[in-house]
Amino acid sequence: MKIHRSIIRGWLAALAVTPALVWAQSTGLTIEQRLQRVEDELAIRRVLVDYASTQDARDYDAYAALFAKEGEWVNGKSVYKGREAIKKMLVSLYGTPPPSFVNAESYHLISNPQVDVHGDRATARSRHLLVLRGPHGEPTPVLAGRYEDEFIREDGEWKILRRVDYPVMPTAEEWAKFIRERRARMEKP
Repeated sequence: MKIHRSIIRGWLAALAVTPALVWAQSTGLTIEQRLQRVEDELAIRRVLVDYASTQDARDYDAYAALFAKEGEWVNGKSVYKGREAIKKMLVSLYGTPPPSFVNAESYHLISNPQVDVHGDRATARSRHLLVLRGPHGEPTPVLAGRYEDEFIREDGEWKILRRVDYPVMPTAEEWAKFIRERRARMEKP
């Protein structure tokens, strides 16, 4: 019985590893090239997570630094090019946070990332969800959409070259109305 289990475990291990080995051999890449590809994908996935966390923390400088020097953030007809313009967009959206700001009102989730690396360029597709504090403190999802990204390796680091935000629920028009109303509330004394 002991030998039988060992044989089964060996076969299962071989079956689990076989697809990876076949893929590795079919790509024609060296182990170093495959390792670089994995490291690049992990670094890009980290940028996606940092995008959400810096936005939630209202750390506008860190958020803008995730973009390439000539990076763009696009949503419909709104285009912000360059780190300074992207930072100004955040200030107009959220206002200037007070010192020692801790966000207890909202958070962003990034999910389903698909990353394709091609040398010093990459593309990524992901989903996003914005959750706000509801009237009784409950988490309330308010915006869901998708991102289509282009990345570039700039000064040895992966940066967002172009991010296109496609709101899905609510629509772009419905979300624009929400933002206008929010800004009007922020401007009231």
